[in-house]
Amino acid sequence: MGSVSSTGHPPQIIVRKRSSVLNRLSLPCTSGASLDTTSEHSQETYSLVNEKSRYRDREEPRRDNPPAPPLSFAAYAPAQDIINDAAGDAYQEFLNRFPEYRLTWILDALRRSDYGRLETTGETYVDYMGGAVYPESLVRVHTEFLNRSVLGNTHSVSNSSKLSLKCANEARAAVLSFFRASSDQYTVIFTPNATGALKLVGESYPFAGGSKYVLSSDSHNSVHGIREYATYRGARVCYIPPTPTGGFELSTAKNILLRNRPRSKNTAPCLFALTGQSNISNTKNSLSIIEYATSLGYHTLLDAAALAATSTISLSEFPVDAMAMSFYKLVGFPTGVGALIVKKSFLTQLKRPWFAGGNVDVVQVPGSIVTRSHELHEQFEDGTINYLTLPAVTDGLRFLSAYLPFLPLRLSCLMHYLVSSLSKLRHNTGTPVLRILSATPSRRLKTVGEQSDTGSIISLIFLDPFGDMLPNSFIEYSASKLNISLRTGCMCNPGGAAAVLGIQEEMKRLYEGITLQDFERAVGHELGVVRISLGLAKQLPGCMDRRALCGNHRSGEDPEYPLGTLYERLRD
Repeated sequence: MGSVSSTGHPPQIIVRKRSSVLNRLSLPCTSGASLDTTSEHSQETYSLVNEKSRYRDREEPRRDNPPAPPLSFAAYAPAQDIINDAAGDAYQEFLNRFPEYRLTWILDALRRSDYGRLETTGETYVDYMGGAVYPESLVRVHTEFLNRSVLGNTHSVSNSSKLSLKCANEARAAVLSFFRASSDQYTVIFTPNATGALKLVGESYPFAGGSKYVLSSDSHNSVHGIREYATYRGARVCYIPPTPTGGFELSTAKNILLRNRPRSKNTAPCLFALTGQSNISNTKNSLSIIEYATSLGYHTLLDAAALAATSTISLSEFPVDAMAMSFYKLVGFPTGVGALIVKKSFLTQLKRPWFAGGNVDVVQVPGSIVTRSHELHEQFEDGTINYLTLPAVTDGLRFLSAYLPFLPLRLSCLMHYLVSSLSKLRHNTGTPVLRILSATPSRRLKTVGEQSDTGSIISLIFLDPFGDMLPNSFIEYSASKLNISLRTGCMCNPGGAAAVLGIQEEMKRLYEGITLQDFERAVGHELGVVRISLGLAKQLPGCMDRRALCGNHRSGEDPEYPLGTLYERLRD
């Protein structure tokens, strides 16, 4: 992340060519939270590349590998060692302001060993909420496993099928372990993504007349979509209103849950869907409300797609009935695989409206008799699961486990720095260059293992020198010309977008058949925000430097960063 102050130039990181040690480095062998990077003694490394014996266990007797060479502590060198002299003072100023950043230098090593392509391509990636950047070692070891293995459809009984089934069971166990869920209570259903997991609950939940579906306005469309199943079966939909910065007030949510609590859980069950973290307003909702809703008789569903990437979730502490997530949001690979982590007791109450290959043991044709699979998770996995990628789920979660303890602290430093710096940007007229709309962290983390009170997202709009909103499409175009990956729009979260943009009254006036163009015409500008989201591979320099999007803030007079000039051309 570069300096975004209104004066001077941002510090730039210059990365040296990676050594052979760094090319092989993936994970430290020691616990992430207790790793001592100042010791003069060498440590063993745990390398995904050298973990071939683990895969041989799946298909052949294990052979001992030669021990990995000791890790040079150059691998853990902080960014201060790899920046040029001109940027040194600015970087040191940052460290003086955020000394706790030094506790996360292991992530600098990770950046050099697994995300070097961000430097070589010159890409500034700030769309981690859209999808994490995959580590090179994870893809490499998975490719090697595929190259020497034969995997078959899990519905067969051949050796190749047994290997696939073993990999699938390992992945289920890894998911339960990562989210601290008991295998006695929970099981894992693999889905195409978090949306597929949420849809499973919606289509199978026993809504009836008198049932209630309670959810926050600041939720993803995949959570809103469940209301279609609810209303079709006669249930009532109850929304928790958002605050001006998204999310909801805990007291308001509790009152709504209390007023709509189940009167008869057996005949009219009620479902409460909680968004753990908003993908546009950056708010985190307290997971303690799960316990409150459960005490009132609700079934509970947690959308953890945004929350899980940078926060620790313990289902032993907050035992939600079902939780939806996607793996590409966590580690970047594989895509096309999500999961519903669900209580077995809750799963027995869900009834699929159809069946398919893999769901059943016996089907009467012609007729109406169907005997479902004896394995609960198989009853909800339609067809063949994505068995070729499930070994990468296991490795990806092990990879993330080593670094996740450090991530909230690093992102806390970057978020406080970025919010402060962006807020100071001014045009030469003195007007702000941008307006931050999302919730910003109120508490600064100081130690490894702490959890932030918000996510690592900044939703904002850019303004011209007269204070009018610049089109988001223009910002996105300008960013792409400068190799900056960000996102614009409403992020598939219309309630959260309406809250932060202050257009809730306009939202109430929508009518059947209205198009996005009609809506934008009514409010007078493009809908949505510019979203910057940080993640695992983010380090100090490179993130949204002030020149990249804003030039020198004199209507595009800087020929190297002609945002103002482009704006004039687009407007004409």
